[in-house]
Amino acid sequence: MHGPASPGWLLVALCAATGAYCLLRMRSRDEEARRAAGGEALMGFGMAAMAVPAAAFTPPAWTWAAYAAVFGAAGLRALWAAARYGGHHLHHLVGAGAMVYMAVVMAGSPAHAHAHGASGPPAATGVLLLYFTGYVLLTGVRLLPVAAVAGGGPRATGWGDRATGWGDRPELARACRLSMGIAMLAMLAAM
Repeated sequence: MHGPASPGWLLVALCAATGAYCLLRMRSRDEEARRAAGGEALMGFGMAAMAVPAAAFTPPAWTWAAYAAVFGAAGLRALWAAARYGGHHLHHLVGAGAMVYMAVVMAGSPAHAHAHGASGPPAATGVLLLYFTGYVLLTGVRLLPVAAVAGGGPRATGWGDRATGWGDRPELARACRLSMGIAMLAMLAAM
């Protein structure tokens, strides 16, 4: 990724920390949560690697093809999971597609410098920016606390009365997804 080094390193730290937390979430008792956490860990670490400032490390040219292959495979897996399980896997498919797109753009750019003409960014970048902006706003709203529902008690989380570990808490998973969405927005905006 190009641009100033300080924001790049902050993005690397955010994505790596998110990826590490997603690895911890893979210890969940819920199979679906483990499956989602694995895809999110791959995305977090991949985004961290892609966000390393070019001033610190310029990867070899083959790296971008490797990113495209890894996230292309992750996209195929997400497509299979979305067809089988539905739900959140469609977002994983869009995220993997965005990573493939960024890798292809980076591979095709001379010395990884992006010079857009007066017409602005490509349409694909704009569509992805709109999608991730909406995703970040929706995920952020879902994190807002609700003090009580009509019955007067605390809002149910859908996790029942069983004791859950901190890796199984849905609000932490949402915070993880929110941070990756924000990071994706930053990476796409820098293109």
